[in-house]
Amino acid sequence: MVFVHELGHFWTARKFGVKCHEFGFGFPPRICGWRKVNGKRKFFWGNKETSEIESEDTIYSVNWIPLGGFVKIKGEDGENAKESDSFGFQKLWKRVIILSAGVTMNVLLCMLCLMIAFMIGAPQVVDGLDPNAVVEDQKIQIVSVIKDSPAGQAGIEMGDVLLTLNDQPFENVDQVQAYIYEQTDQNVNVKIRRINEEKEFQIVPIILAETEKLGMGVGLADTGIVRYPWYQSIWLGIKATVIMAIQIVVAFATIIKNAFVGDPLGVEIAGPVGIAVMTGQVARMGFIYILQFTALLSLNLAIINFLPIPALDGGRVLFLIVEKIRGKAANQKFEQITHGVGFILLMLLILVVTGRDVMKFKQFFIDLWLKIF
Repeated sequence: MVFVHELGHFWTARKFGVKCHEFGFGFPPRICGWRKVNGKRKFFWGNKETSEIESEDTIYSVNWIPLGGFVKIKGEDGENAKESDSFGFQKLWKRVIILSAGVTMNVLLCMLCLMIAFMIGAPQVVDGLDPNAVVEDQKIQIVSVIKDSPAGQAGIEMGDVLLTLNDQPFENVDQVQAYIYEQTDQNVNVKIRRINEEKEFQIVPIILAETEKLGMGVGLADTGIVRYPWYQSIWLGIKATVIMAIQIVVAFATIIKNAFVGDPLGVEIAGPVGIAVMTGQVARMGFIYILQFTALLSLNLAIINFLPIPALDGGRVLFLIVEKIRGKAANQKFEQITHGVGFILLMLLILVVTGRDVMKFKQFFIDLWLKIF
């Protein structure tokens, strides 16, 4: 996702005639690269500074830290503004497009992943589907668990697939609900599937305050793997991206509002460690889930990156908007200091969130350590 983001900056910069010193896969130190000499690309090893490598064009590199990629754009921090191939020399609208291109690529990546998911088949609620939809592997899935309910206390989790109740299978949610309503003060053996493992729980249904009906404390839905024709999948991928973007923006607005008024954030926040653990969990569920998770993360990355926060693309665009209003650019040193402070604050936030992730997923790391050694 980071590589695609940087590719957007690189491609648009080159299209507008801005020189890019280096475009790399992963982060330095550099393993190897390709430079242009006398019109031909030549391979080289080593981690020399870009300025020490003689090249007629962009240096393409592969680096040791496999976390996305980067691009070094000439004049991206305001230097060399009088040279025609510098970022700072370009018209304001061109600079806005170059800065926004990374976010745009992440949105397009989200759309592409969802389009492919709809084409090959993705998990979805099967109620009220389009006539063109093809449904496979239909099942009853737990989509929510009420905290401190019998199901919550027993250990049932959102995403579990309901297999049987007292060894009796069911075809849909209505049948399950009708059966539960008859189990007053009865112990119910609940068998579920979690990823590739089957588990059993003993649960006694109670009258739930939320519904005033007998229940275990779970929300159920009839789901299945649903696929669509390719032409319909394109529209559905675009539509799903827009809906998801609105939901993410609303979630961010809620987080910011709650932070200011002192209310609980209302959502779980994860950093690089948390995302890595969740990616591993998603990967065990199958390729289609990885596609959907990638789409979600890519769209999150796009929206976060375009927030008007110093050091992010949105913060840089904000400076350009101020430049347009004022009729002159902001002081270069002031802008660099502002972005530097913003970067430090973001790194501190990542450290705090990473610490929380390590504590939250500590059992995962203990199990991983035991598996390795």
